[in-house]
Amino acid sequence: MKPLELNGDAVGKGNLILVNPSHPIRNEITKERLVPVSKETIQTPVFLEKQSARMLSEIISILNSGDRITPVSGFRSLTEQIEIYNTSLAENGEAFTKKYVAIPGCSEHQTGLAIDLAENSGNIDFICPDFPYTGICGDFRKLALRYGFIERYPEGREEITKISHEPWHFRYVGYPHSVIMNENDLTLEEYADFLKGFPEDGKHLCFSYENNQFEIYYLPVAAEDIIHIAVPEGIPYQVSGNNKDGIVMTLWRAQ
Repeated sequence: MKPLELNGDAVGKGNLILVNPSHPIRNEITKERLVPVSKETIQTPVFLEKQSARMLSEIISILNSGDRITPVSGFRSLTEQIEIYNTSLAENGEAFTKKYVAIPGCSEHQTGLAIDLAENSGNIDFICPDFPYTGICGDFRKLALRYGFIERYPEGREEITKISHEPWHFRYVGYPHSVIMNENDLTLEEYADFLKGFPEDGKHLCFSYENNQFEIYYLPVAAEDIIHIAVPEGIPYQVSGNNKDGIVMTLWRAQ
């Protein structure tokens, strides 16, 4: 077994961190972990966290859709989010802004894990770009799950996410979590609670998909904690905090 030591800082890091008005960002991503997602975008450049950008590039390449799907907005610094929020307040009013623009400090765009996309059809709205459920955009949605992306703010879940339906906003949570969330019709808020039902010392979540088998479990972690985990040798694994109260371990086991 391979020993792994984690402390309370781990709760605010990883692909599964929950960011919303009740769970502000704890650690803003460093510039070294950001890369541009495209050389030609309407907001040049648009950045994402490295793994997220790599997976987005894979999807675009498979679909051969580089000229039909446009990255609109990726990573935003706190300063940029404040500017966007205040500009929307001035131009669109408070009601619109609360629906479609996250409070500074509580925006997924500050994590580098979120991307707004548009169908490349000429005039593109920066706040509410058009990304329909048909055509190339529909094809993107189907493939995105396999590469770790979810539609973050689905219709009918506004009371849970605190953001209106945004068919253009995609969030990288990583595979297989994207597939599990989709199969169980869960938002990220619901998924964070769902995973607590699979503690380290209890029944783990075992999931098989496309010749891959995964074992997932949750560990509560407080800010002052230092915890030690034994990870099986030779088994790929992922560690992610939930930005609430614990971390999620994901083990990739051979089928």
